[in-house]
Amino acid sequence: MTRNIALLTLFALLAACGKAPEAHVEKKPDAPAPKSGQVIIAPDSPQLAQIKTELVAAVQVPVDTVSAPGKVEANPNRTSHIALPLTGRVTSVIPKIGDYVKQGQPLLTIESSDADAAVSASQQAQSVVTQTKSALAKAQMDLDRQKDLFEHGAIPQKEVLNGQAIVNQAQAGVEQAQAAFEQSKRRLQILGISPGSYGQRITVRAPIAGKVLEMSVVNGEFRNDLSAPVMTIADLSAVWITSDVPETSIRLVKPGEPVRIELAAYPGATFRGRVALIGDIVDPDSRTVKVRAEMPNPGARLKPDMFGNIQLSEQTELRPTVPAAAVISTEGRAYVWRETAKGTFEKVTVTTGIQVADRVAILSGLNAGDRVVIDGVMLLSAN
Repeated sequence: MTRNIALLTLFALLAACGKAPEAHVEKKPDAPAPKSGQVIIAPDSPQLAQIKTELVAAVQVPVDTVSAPGKVEANPNRTSHIALPLTGRVTSVIPKIGDYVKQGQPLLTIESSDADAAVSASQQAQSVVTQTKSALAKAQMDLDRQKDLFEHGAIPQKEVLNGQAIVNQAQAGVEQAQAAFEQSKRRLQILGISPGSYGQRITVRAPIAGKVLEMSVVNGEFRNDLSAPVMTIADLSAVWITSDVPETSIRLVKPGEPVRIELAAYPGATFRGRVALIGDIVDPDSRTVKVRAEMPNPGARLKPDMFGNIQLSEQTELRPTVPAAAVISTEGRAYVWRETAKGTFEKVTVTTGIQVADRVAILSGLNAGDRVVIDGVMLLSAN
């Protein structure tokens, strides 16, 4: 009885205080609040799975380049300007402009009176050789007879000496006549004429293999100007790209270094060659130096007078690079999202350099080994 009274008294006291016994609950610490320019995503958040990151790598990228307009030209060392060897009438022109000709292939034929004159000159030179040889033989016989008479005391020694002088002169005459004859024969060989035959037509042949780029002669035309070319042939298996480089940049261009060429005729295509020649003078009006790069031309895709741009020099440095998708530009500034810890990202302002393919060089703001967001940057920017 007494025990029941004690329990009733305890419950009454608790009710009077308005409190009931509470269970002990352990509270979790609150997550730290993100700083300015920082985004924190919980590890169990589905948003974190949408964000992909990549380590920043340091690679060699261009930091100083020399570019200038360029033009395709036929290599003058592989170009031949055909002129007529003799005045006369052009009886036939075989190739047309744009045709490919082989070395030694006939180009045109000429009917010329000078060809007959060359044949006649050769025959005359041969006749002179015959005459001088006869004179030499007679002089030698006279000398032999004079020597015999001198040995028998019939004539003085002076007669023998005079005879020897005549022989020497006759010998010199033979040598001169022989040289003139050989020269006339050589001329006939160059012209492609057979000795002893008149009325022959001269055939002009291609000195090199290549494309016929220019032609200024037609069938039946009479030409007496031997200095003006009638046809131009160029070997376009290799061409030159000519560019005028500002004198302030010419120090960066070196002979033999590789170059890249982009032509308006082939958008998106890049051709490669090497610097073959750097001019020795500066143009006083444009303040530029002529630079020529030589490059192969398979299939003759590059045609003279095509225009484009030539990159002549490329100085490189080791720089951090990131994918172009990682860089966001706004209000004239560029930034990336850098991951500092799992789920923690901070906005970093960067200075960008040249873009090569799909990667952008970073001049400041990042270091090699940093981890940046490459997919999901817009998600972070929206937070």
